[in-house]
Amino acid sequence: MATSHMQRTGLTPKSNIMMTENIVDKPRIPLVAHVITDDDIGLLQGAKLQPINLNRVVKLLTDPHSVMLYDRHVNALQRLVRHYQKGFPMKDLVQVCKILNTCADRMPDQPLYEQLIVEILKICSYPFLKEKSSDELVYEQIVTESVSQLGYMMRVSSRDIRKQICSTLHGFYSEKPKNQNVQKHKATSLTYNQNIIENSDISETLVKSLALIENELDMKLGILTVLQKFSNKSAKNCDQMLRAGAANRICSHMMDPDHSGQLLFRSVNILWNLLENGDPAPLSSQLNNFVCISQLRDAFIYQLTQGYSHYDRQLRNDLLVLSSLVATHCPNAPFIETGFAKQLTLFATFQEVKSHNALVKHLKLMQNHEDFELKKLLFNILISLSKDSTVIPVLSEGHLMLALMSYVRANEKTSGPRDWSQAQFEEIQLHALGTLCSLCPLMLEDYMICQGSTRLLLLLEWCTGPEDFGGHGNSYHGTGGRGNKRAQMRYCLRLIRSIVSTGQETVLQDLADQGAINQISTILHNATQSKDSDDAIDIEMQSDMLFILSCLCEGDMHRKELLGTQGVEVCIHYLRTDSRQLNSGLGHHRLLLAAVDCVWCSIIGCYTTEEFFMELEGVFLLIDLLEVCPKNMHNIILGCLLDLCENPKTQHHVLSWRGKGNCTAAHLFCEIWRNEEKDMGVQRASDGSIKNVSRPLMGVLQEQQGIVSLPATIPSQSIVDVSENMRAKLYSIFCKIGFTDLPGLTVEDHVTLVVIEKFMDLKLGEVWTEVISELQMEGVRPVTPDMEAIEAISRGIEERAQIVCGTQIELLEAQQNQDVLDEQEFYAEIRENYRQKEKQLSDWTDFVARTSNFQLLKAAKERQKLSVDASRVQNNYRELESYHDTELKDLHTTTFCGKSVDVESTSHNLTGGPFASYDPKTGTLRDRKVMKAPSNLSSISRY
Repeated sequence: MATSHMQRTGLTPKSNIMMTENIVDKPRIPLVAHVITDDDIGLLQGAKLQPINLNRVVKLLTDPHSVMLYDRHVNALQRLVRHYQKGFPMKDLVQVCKILNTCADRMPDQPLYEQLIVEILKICSYPFLKEKSSDELVYEQIVTESVSQLGYMMRVSSRDIRKQICSTLHGFYSEKPKNQNVQKHKATSLTYNQNIIENSDISETLVKSLALIENELDMKLGILTVLQKFSNKSAKNCDQMLRAGAANRICSHMMDPDHSGQLLFRSVNILWNLLENGDPAPLSSQLNNFVCISQLRDAFIYQLTQGYSHYDRQLRNDLLVLSSLVATHCPNAPFIETGFAKQLTLFATFQEVKSHNALVKHLKLMQNHEDFELKKLLFNILISLSKDSTVIPVLSEGHLMLALMSYVRANEKTSGPRDWSQAQFEEIQLHALGTLCSLCPLMLEDYMICQGSTRLLLLLEWCTGPEDFGGHGNSYHGTGGRGNKRAQMRYCLRLIRSIVSTGQETVLQDLADQGAINQISTILHNATQSKDSDDAIDIEMQSDMLFILSCLCEGDMHRKELLGTQGVEVCIHYLRTDSRQLNSGLGHHRLLLAAVDCVWCSIIGCYTTEEFFMELEGVFLLIDLLEVCPKNMHNIILGCLLDLCENPKTQHHVLSWRGKGNCTAAHLFCEIWRNEEKDMGVQRASDGSIKNVSRPLMGVLQEQQGIVSLPATIPSQSIVDVSENMRAKLYSIFCKIGFTDLPGLTVEDHVTLVVIEKFMDLKLGEVWTEVISELQMEGVRPVTPDMEAIEAISRGIEERAQIVCGTQIELLEAQQNQDVLDEQEFYAEIRENYRQKEKQLSDWTDFVARTSNFQLLKAAKERQKLSVDASRVQNNYRELESYHDTELKDLHTTTFCGKSVDVESTSHNLTGGPFASYDPKTGTLRDRKVMKAPSNLSSISRY
């Protein structure tokens, strides 16, 4: 390449010049570069864009000298339309928008611009043209502002222009033209166009333009069509529309006269899109007014009573969903003022409760899917409306409770030709039971009038009975209910639970009189005897039944006696639940809490059940559970134990309990106390003693909140602290079992026990400190006697805390001293061990010396005799006639001999083993197999 370049420029390398000095130069042929474009050979496809100078067009329209030359304006704009009939390039959009705005401003005076504006707007419906791929990013802001300018053109009071704007926006957002091939240009993608629409404010502008065309139905439908397209699957457009108040503007006019029916359809479709893609809170807020609720009511009633097609039924259900949204997010919406609540109650009950109202005289609900959904939607909206207490009388007047109670019965296998199918009835029945769970606590009078307790217990009996029934298990209400009655039993128990949780004595007594306690305890007993594994639904139902028993028996001795031994056995079974199942995710933690609560409410307080509970080691099970369960369960277990400690026999069970590592109950309670104070942030030293004498019990939260002056009716922080943690319960338990002679306590436990024992005194001091601080904060000076009493109390508070702290220090010092003594004893034992080893070595040395030196042996024998003589009382006993010498003469041993003598032999390693053979020739031991002796002692018989 370098050589060719040199040749073209007339330059040659130095070496080439030297080589061609003697060669005649040849004539050189000049090289001509021919540039052939794709256009020359016809490779470009599509129309050729012939751009014009748009700046000259803008100047022609705006220049003061040419502003009145209308014919030239028309010719220039027509030429613009002809040249850009395939779309506008992105780089020319600024001039195009200036031309449009100029023509729009002059149109009221010169109507000849109207058609030209329409033609230019038609071209704007095509995607914009880009020369480079980077143009989309470079001109993005310009394109966005240009699209916004199209929306601002709605200010022009021309029907044709407004229609064309709607058509242009619709095509630009959702349509891709088939023939838009332009040479050297490429159209933007549909996704890019949609992003441009989302980033502009065109949606907000169109919503606001609805106020300009309230009386023009066709224009309103055109704008609604565009808004419907914009709101479909676009959250940004929906948010823009909601900021402009689209829900209120559209809903308040959706029942305007319209023979085509499109106005209602498109309005509901837009509202539905706003519900799906937008924020429900502002949507419901915009619909929360008298006009919108009235429009929703009229539209729903019209579609329900006059609509018969599949489309009408769907539109009716959509309207009801929108109404439910308003009722859910706006409890104070004017449903009662508009009469909508009363009519909804009528439509929800007319099948079960006969009515002579003209609206439902000829109304029939069929088995089709839309009518089936309508029934469930009516139940849902009534639940939402029940949040407003003023709606309850309306529901009661409409006999809603009676209508819902008609579904609290056994599910029959047969159905009439116009009734719901078996699967539909089952789902509606479950939905009705779920609705009753919300409404019965609010309508207890109607519940009692309809004999709800009897109906529920009969349904519960059918659920546990032997009758064969195969549930369909449809929808989330019927989860786990396919082929069985579990779904009905689950919602029946939920309904009973919601009723007993109200605590109304009339309802509780009615259930108890109907035999609910015995019936539920029998079901639980059968469940505990079953060998089948429980799933989440079974555990939920068992938890509900235990909770129901707790509510029925709480505070009533007779009902606790009705629970009987069978109920106690059930509770004992659940208390034995393996703690490893608490994290299984099936709900065992709820079941265990319900069991403890049932023990607390249904067993404790009745002498017979308490006795049987303790016979079955119930106290031990509770403390076992306290040892292994999570911290959030400690409070309820301690409360249960505290009430159980009212029985004197409980104390022996508590004191005799032993846990892991031989842990005692007192040690466990002290450990829980320390962990509780650690979580609270109470200031304690590393050894557990009080660190701040002025605040011995105060936690971090209470300290941060400080002293606040409160009315006498509001409890202060120190009083609230008693109920917010477990220290008061632990103190009360220790008051029952005592503070002394507790087994298994460490020094740390004793230090903690000192604080526990003085908890009441320290808490009283904390309360008095708050009182004194509040008086100082409010600037109140007590009278002199009261002031003297306050000063004495203040001194007493500090002295009491110091006494507790001093006691803890004494305990710690005593422990330190004891540790020192134990250490000294340990070292003394080590010294004694070494002394014994030295004595053993000395004895062995003496023994060896006696065996090798006869004189030493005789001396040792003599010392032995002297020692024996010195130990005797009589010194002259040898001279007595009755004395007989038992020793063998000339034995030369220092042992007392008898018929057998134990001789300690020399080590096998030195002698070669017992009775080793000696080789006289070599002077060494003969090789022989050495047997391992069991010990160094051998027995030798002597006669």
